[in-house]
Amino acid sequence: MRRRTPMRFLPRILALGIGLAAGAAVPALAHHGWAWTEDEPFELTGTVEDIYIGNPHVTLTVRAEDGLWHVDLAPLAPTLRAGFDEGAAEIGDTVTCVGFRSRDPGQMSMKAARVVIDGETYDVYPSRVPGA
Repeated sequence: MRRRTPMRFLPRILALGIGLAAGAAVPALAHHGWAWTEDEPFELTGTVEDIYIGNPHVTLTVRAEDGLWHVDLAPLAPTLRAGFDEGAAEIGDTVTCVGFRSRDPGQMSMKAARVVIDGETYDVYPSRVPGA
């Protein structure tokens, strides 16, 4: 004999499912957009320590005078359209990132609109480049 879930439990099951789905989405949304960054432009110059070219965002790890920074670029497709691909940078290159740093002063993280390496400029968020 097959057991059926009583209809009275259906709203609870649905609410639980929706709650779990929403909870899983919060970490993904927390670092997207620009709300987590300051309004004032920020420039970071240092040495590339790591490069990740993939989804959801291309990222750089940059060693600057004050420590190790996490730099978010655009998602993969716009970053590639800007010309920043696997050959754009190498570990050890000097890089200047122009964009906006995290609102949390204890977090060494920024979102770059422009990346300059070896005289090449990559505007990964052209409409967000300060002064452009």
